[in-house]
Amino acid sequence: MIEPTIANRDVTLHILKTFGIHMSKKLGQNFLIDEQVVQAIIQAANIQAGDAVLEIGPGIGTLTQGLAHSGAQVTAVEIDRQLVSVLAKTLEGCENVRIVHGDILRVNISQEMGTESYKVVANLPYYITTPIIMGLLEQRLPVELLVTMVQKEVAQRMVALPGTKDYGALSVAVQYYTEPEIMFIVPPRSFVPAPAVESAVIRCTVRTQPPVMVQSEKLFFQIVKAAFSQRRKTLFNALKTTGRPPEEIKEALLAAGIDGARRGETLSLEEFAVITNYWSK
Repeated sequence: MIEPTIANRDVTLHILKTFGIHMSKKLGQNFLIDEQVVQAIIQAANIQAGDAVLEIGPGIGTLTQGLAHSGAQVTAVEIDRQLVSVLAKTLEGCENVRIVHGDILRVNISQEMGTESYKVVANLPYYITTPIIMGLLEQRLPVELLVTMVQKEVAQRMVALPGTKDYGALSVAVQYYTEPEIMFIVPPRSFVPAPAVESAVIRCTVRTQPPVMVQSEKLFFQIVKAAFSQRRKTLFNALKTTGRPPEEIKEALLAAGIDGARRGETLSLEEFAVITNYWSK
């Protein structure tokens, strides 16, 4: 490696200058410069020597370096071709790191990671956080847990409870697949350039079984999407967007003991499941 510790402001700026890297707003590039945060992420993921880790968006190798030093077997997927070349230099000598050039939304993850369980650790670009997380969860990959840096606001939505302003379709989906927990907040000064918002590291432990049993996951998420599609509407009116006749909606709500005048954001996962299973008969 060309530097002892990448997670340092001066070292990071030196690397960016040396390789002529111009940070891309389009790719949401903010480089972590706080070694304490790197170590806290590794601790949150409980990284042990030999752990298989998928890192998304390694950048110049800041977090990758820490993961490598912990003894993990790291597969790092980077979309920026220029940064792939930089990583070959900054991580030179790290035999337990494999760099893959590609878009995580298009990469065949099963082919890259195999069938054994692994951990996902990432400092995610804010503009594409939700598609990445949901893509990983919906594929039912053998992921044990995800520890990701996201915008604080997104982390709050992921852990939000029914009836709160942050509760939405993302909350339901993440909590259906995982047990999410905000580990710590990361201030803008921990990055270069400093983002306009605070970040949060969230740990999502993947469930072996969902917290509710539904006969059709597809229908479950259709109902969830409909319930949150127009937050000002009553649940009864919101569910009309599923294409179900009003009488069927009334019957399902009555059978579930749910007042159709409620708003979708007040429903728990259990209540969404009851409606789903009634319509799955």
